[in-house]
Amino acid sequence: MSTAPLTGIPVHLFTGFLGSGKTTLIRRLIEQKPKEERWAVLVNEFGQIGIDQAMFEARDDVIVKGLPGGCLCCQLAFVLQATLVNLLHRHRPDRLIIEPSGLGHPAGLLDVLRGEAFANILELRDVVVLLDPARLDDPRAREHETFNDQLAMADAVALTKSDRATPEQLTAALHHAESLWPAKKWVTEVAHGELPISLLLMSGRHREGAPHSVSSGHDSLRDAARQVVVLDGFDEATPQPGKPLQQSGMALGYRTLSWRWSAEDVFDLDCLTQVLDRLPSRLRLKGVLHTDTGWRLYNRGDGAASLTTSAWRKDSRLELIAEAEHMPPSEETLAALQACRLQGRKGEVQ
Repeated sequence: MSTAPLTGIPVHLFTGFLGSGKTTLIRRLIEQKPKEERWAVLVNEFGQIGIDQAMFEARDDVIVKGLPGGCLCCQLAFVLQATLVNLLHRHRPDRLIIEPSGLGHPAGLLDVLRGEAFANILELRDVVVLLDPARLDDPRAREHETFNDQLAMADAVALTKSDRATPEQLTAALHHAESLWPAKKWVTEVAHGELPISLLLMSGRHREGAPHSVSSGHDSLRDAARQVVVLDGFDEATPQPGKPLQQSGMALGYRTLSWRWSAEDVFDLDCLTQVLDRLPSRLRLKGVLHTDTGWRLYNRGDGAASLTTSAWRKDSRLELIAEAEHMPPSEETLAALQACRLQGRKGEVQ
């Protein structure tokens, strides 16, 4: 292993509200990665279990590290520095990509990246915010402080899910992005997560003059986190067949509800999708599940769902995120999910 000093590692920060398509975009960028580069990807999830990292296929030239359980900017700010130090010195990447939680405020994260621990080691490049044009039709998003701060602090804007947006939504989103101050370096439409890698490789330094205030909600969470010790790299409990492990959390007006099942538990996919489709459309749903048709990734945001194959085999995971008042009862939801398990059968792994 090289002992040369780490220096000038480009850092790319992709922010964006819940369901804006950050993980999909980063996966597409990895597909375009220069062969000679080694990347590290740090994925932060607001929920209590890591699902987004399960969406990345294992490969030697891309190291993916998940940090679930809150926002990097506040609840996990004191874990982030130690995690990054370990990640950088252990894997010595040529490039670092960070995906904060959809409710994460960039200010606290930028403070860590610019701190003394990473002076001359990290070079913060353009911060890119992902904006789903349909979000502007939702007053809850338009008026959300973090949603607006993410847009204000970014250097550039990627209008994601443009293939699903109407011409009117795209025009409104383009005008909104172009009206932001300071003016953005670029604004571009991104269909199916396909951002040209040239915008990553040729990006400049993050603009220092962008506003970096932190909301009072994130500030209070950061203060509370000072009293909590989090151990990085702890072993998760292994769920037993038929006995899922449940976790929940609450912060910033949003609640999370999640379960993990044993890899031996197999779900009837038709039954499972029917249960998930009946859940309120406002819910953000993410899951990696062992079904009778193989391992599948389930992803739903703003009512639009996708189902793709998954390389994950460790366990089944499902996470619900919603404003607290819109979260369905946990016992009823779990009972409906459990009823989709295939008793005494083994699904065929594909």
